[in-house]
Amino acid sequence: MFRRREAVPFSFVAEADRFRSNVTPPPPERPSTAQVLHRSLVGLTVVAGLVGSLLFGLPALDPGNAPGKAQQSEASQGR
Repeated sequence: MFRRREAVPFSFVAEADRFRSNVTPPPPERPSTAQVLHRSLVGLTVVAGLVGSLLFGLPALDPGNAPGKAQQSEASQGR
């Protein structure tokens, strides 16, 4: 392994914590009405998809419709 020829001064790390800029960042832009509407519609679509998948998936999770039960059709009862 090679060694450094000169020591690295770490005083700049301590000074960086104390440094404060006198330049204030610009305020964040307010979203336009179209952007707010777009974001709310996307969120509503995602929520509606989750609710719809839950509603369509609940009958499959019903323990009363277990695949172990034999289902009788009307045709097999007539024999």
